[in-house]
Amino acid sequence: QVQLVESGGGLVQAGGSLRLSCAASGRTFGSYAMDYMGWFRQAPGKERDFVSAISRSSGYTIYADSVKGRFTISRDNTKDTVFLQMNSLKPEDTGVYYCAVGRSPTARSGYDYWGQGTQVTVSS
Repeated sequence: QVQLVESGGGLVQAGGSLRLSCAASGRTFGSYAMDYMGWFRQAPGKERDFVSAISRSSGYTIYADSVKGRFTISRDNTKDTVFLQMNSLKPEDTGVYYCAVGRSPTARSGYDYWGQGTQVTVSS
């Protein structure tokens, strides 16, 4: 079992920044099925969409087009924690942000473990 706990959400004005954290615990090491830690977000009434992911083994990163150049994902393997630095935030970035662990970088179906989510609200 893997447990994920997100933190760092909040209310910010457009153009501002937030840093999300996701701490993983449990059986998180040494498995291909758990190589990626990713972030997804879900706005009210919409699907849960991919935001960014990072490979825990190689450090490979990938971003959704909508956040490229504004968001940066990073990891601290010693603490089994992933971070999402979000700059130049826009109102359309508003949503619940979920951390996940899985085998596929962008497909929601490729993630088997999910956190409870943290709310990010960007006011205009």
